[in-house]
Amino acid sequence: MALKALLFDVDGTLAETEELHRACFNEVFANAGYDWNWPPDLYRDLLKVTGGKERIHHYLDRADVDLGADAAVKIAALHAEKNRLYARRTGSDVALRPGINRLMTQAREHGLALAIATTTSRSNLDALLAASFGAEGAAWFSAVVSGEDVSRKKPDPAAYLQALGLLRVAPDECVAFEDSRNGLLAAKAAGLPVVLTPSLYTGHENQEEADCVVSDLGEPDRPLRHISGWKPEGHVIDVDALQALLEALTVGTLLGNK
Repeated sequence: MALKALLFDVDGTLAETEELHRACFNEVFANAGYDWNWPPDLYRDLLKVTGGKERIHHYLDRADVDLGADAAVKIAALHAEKNRLYARRTGSDVALRPGINRLMTQAREHGLALAIATTTSRSNLDALLAASFGAEGAAWFSAVVSGEDVSRKKPDPAAYLQALGLLRVAPDECVAFEDSRNGLLAAKAAGLPVVLTPSLYTGHENQEEADCVVSDLGEPDRPLRHISGWKPEGHVIDVDALQALLEALTVGTLLGNK
């Protein structure tokens, strides 16, 4: 099966963004006069809920906090302010993970389509793409699906199914890149092979459904570390490695952990 497209998650996959998100949530809470604080261990647990507004709702429910009849409006306002703060800080506080820019550049040179399938907000996505790829960053992608575009967020496969529809490709002609269990389950439910690169807040999660788990995509001077599943022959994930992964899946030679 010929490789035609690469589909990427955003937070934790393209870049280690979650610590910045956490800091922005806490600053917005404090500025609004709330005594809420999300330390790393709590935030790691809250990340099981996808979507920023949904995460705030979940936190308030478990803390038994009642914001009154206009709770949804207040939560939306907090989330919007968090996104504005995140956008202002993305350029200086966030860098792409190893291998991301290299693989995307190579994929474009090979005529492969790139897509984004995320449940983060469009404003967060736009800020990261602009900071990482410049003003024309969004033009790198043939399909972009964000949190506002789907009614059901990961682990539901809606974002991936919509992206596949926009690309007009079959799942077995693609590879998805994820960092979290929710994202992994979403991609697999859409029928996609998955390369998982655990991030700061997801390294503890169950990864067994992933076809390949590596520390990151690697760079020529900074080799990836293989964790489980299919093992690339080289020290980086590149187009040739991904084509080999698809071929291994097609002929049924994926043998699990090596």
